[in-house]
Amino acid sequence: MKANDLRAGVGVRLDGKLYVVVRTDHVKPGKGPAYVQAKLRGISGGIAEKRFSSSDDVDDVIFDRREMEYLYSDNSGATFMDLENYDQVIVPEDVLGDALLYLAPNTTCTIVCHDEKPITLELPASVELTISDTPPGIKGATATNQLKEATCETGLKTRVPPFITAGEKIRISTEDGSYQSRVKEE
Repeated sequence: MKANDLRAGVGVRLDGKLYVVVRTDHVKPGKGPAYVQAKLRGISGGIAEKRFSSSDDVDDVIFDRREMEYLYSDNSGATFMDLENYDQVIVPEDVLGDALLYLAPNTTCTIVCHDEKPITLELPASVELTISDTPPGIKGATATNQLKEATCETGLKTRVPPFITAGEKIRISTEDGSYQSRVKEE
């Protein structure tokens, strides 16, 4: 595959090691040729920054993506259930990173595997979480764009508008943890 085709979530092999592309930026400097700046996370750990020429060939790796449902966490890691065959898989904490802050029990996500071993987790673009704690709104603060601290059921801390109260469900971006909207109960 060409370096221009690199996208987040793609697997690559560099210098005999496996990496997952976390982010790519296509840069066209005013002087010199265009290039691709890639942030890569190593399967065995570590983050690497790599610059590719637009025409460089990159050895891509096919990963197995499985839809799984998050069940619970304990000392050994997080337990997920494969939605096709109902097998349970334990994913270690070091693979998950901060992803558990966005996952309430019974949430579906994609687990990326290589050689039957979980290597990373792909979250949906946004998730719905319940606010467990937030201070009361400030009276008269409706005209300004003020935000207040809130803690979600998973322990994620975010900033929400003053009209949000504890017990409400909100939609949160998994990219940066920011408040997107209230969830309407049906």
